[in-house]
Amino acid sequence: LTPVFVGDGAAAGNYGYANSGYSVYEEENERLTESLRTKVSAIKSLSIEIGTEVKNQNKMLSEMENDFESAGGLLGATMGRLRTLSRGSQTKLLCYMMLFSLFVFFVIYWIIKLR
Repeated sequence: LTPVFVGDGAAAGNYGYANSGYSVYEEENERLTESLRTKVSAIKSLSIEIGTEVKNQNKMLSEMENDFESAGGLLGATMGRLRTLSRGSQTKLLCYMMLFSLFVFFVIYWIIKLR
């Protein structure tokens, strides 16, 4: 009995790859390796897209933060003006509100009267 080696190219012995089913396993391994390779490349491209989206979202959040800071500054200035206005004479402010209310009342009365 002579042993059959891989390099001999003999397929007809009890020890050959074709008879032992090794080629089937090798083909399955190649198929699974290729499947794994495509999945890894898909995950890689997905992670790159996620990274790009995160960068865009961070940029947008930074811009929004700047906008909110400027709006907060504007609101603070407006509140400062309102405090200055309220420090004035309360009777003067009350008088203006009463005159405005009377004016609105007479305008509404005049509009109803014209009908």
